[in-house]
Amino acid sequence: MTDTAPLWGTQTQLAVENFPISGERLHPAFIRALGAVKAAAAESNLACSALPASVAKAIAAAAGAIAEGRYADQFPVDVFQTGSGTSTNMNANEVIAALASQALGQAVHPNDHVNASQSSNDVIPTTAHVAAAVMLDQSLLPALADLRAAIQTRVDALGNTIKTGRTHLMDAMPISLGQELSGWAQQVASAEARLGAVQLRLHRLAVGGTAVGTGLNAPPTYAEGVCQALRQRYRLDFGVAQNHFEALSSLDTLAELSGQLKVLAGSLMKISNDLRWMNSGPLAGLAEIALPALQAGSSIMPGKVNPVIPEAVCMVCARVIGNDAAVTIAAQSGNFQLNVMWPVAIQSVLNSLDLLSAASRQLGAQAIARFTVNQARLDDALRRNPILVTALNQRIGYEAGSRIAKRAYAEGRPVLDVAEEDTELSRDELARLLDPAGLIGPSGKAAD
Repeated sequence: MTDTAPLWGTQTQLAVENFPISGERLHPAFIRALGAVKAAAAESNLACSALPASVAKAIAAAAGAIAEGRYADQFPVDVFQTGSGTSTNMNANEVIAALASQALGQAVHPNDHVNASQSSNDVIPTTAHVAAAVMLDQSLLPALADLRAAIQTRVDALGNTIKTGRTHLMDAMPISLGQELSGWAQQVASAEARLGAVQLRLHRLAVGGTAVGTGLNAPPTYAEGVCQALRQRYRLDFGVAQNHFEALSSLDTLAELSGQLKVLAGSLMKISNDLRWMNSGPLAGLAEIALPALQAGSSIMPGKVNPVIPEAVCMVCARVIGNDAAVTIAAQSGNFQLNVMWPVAIQSVLNSLDLLSAASRQLGAQAIARFTVNQARLDDALRRNPILVTALNQRIGYEAGSRIAKRAYAEGRPVLDVAEEDTELSRDELARLLDPAGLIGPSGKAAD
């Protein structure tokens, strides 16, 4: 189970034996955050004179190594364990105690020393918030910024590339590709804003609440000391929760974050499906764009190429939506002073953050930045689009326009030719009124 000799003790071993359920360990980001929380606790306990200096420093050093990603193999406990995450907290306490004892040359106790001023009931919620906050700040938000930049580059380049718009998957009035993609860019920007709004609550930590929220056995200045140490480590605005009873018993903030990740998943699926439709073909579909040919699309049909990146992103989005369902159920499972589904909730949120970060980067770099435009196909569809007659409504009325559109469809002719025959307007005036470039707004650029 481990590449090196186990550093854990009895409580961890009991958890390994009691929970042989999935073989899935808690996310590495959670374990690193747990090391950071334990290191911060030791530093604060030292400042509060709750631990001898030598012991506190040894604990902080050992925990800091875990925060850096070392000793990851020493955390074997299954995700599906006691709902408070006590087994994982005890796992950390035992591993840190073993490392500190080795370094110090004297016994460091996992409960009396490593867990001083703490309870699993505030350590696990604190760690959950720290892990999610760090991953959001360092991974997902930068990935979304890159995705938005990739989209905006294409918006700027395609502002005058006009195509047939579609509503209900049916031909509608013209739009520029830049305008179409500007909607995607705004979806990503809105997701960034929503996620940014969650950070205020995500940065509030349960530390100092100990067992039931009353702060039993924690010095008065301990919690703020932990937050100060975490602020210094991560450069994030961590602070003590306004109400420890909420912080221990409620998953509301994780549920809020997960909900916003679900919204983002919906946005990315919409963008990916737009790309799939626009790329469809190359002969029997829309074929408005061509996504890069990244790999063979079939084991039996030579030459077939599939939109693999948008497909992968759609699957990520399906998983994120499923993760949110798990978090939603977990959030309902608080009883009195504790929620008993912290491990599965944070695992789901961190998995979603991971997947969305990677998927956003691939979508931007491999699909949006690299697709090419089939200008001939766009122009042909525009020329034959009878819905252009909408531009004549104010001159000839809806009913006359409808007759022209139906005749143009039936005869497969350009609406300009039919309108010239069925109205008293000159061809020059009709050409001006029906010019797609004049129907998409000033300059053909996307609206701000």
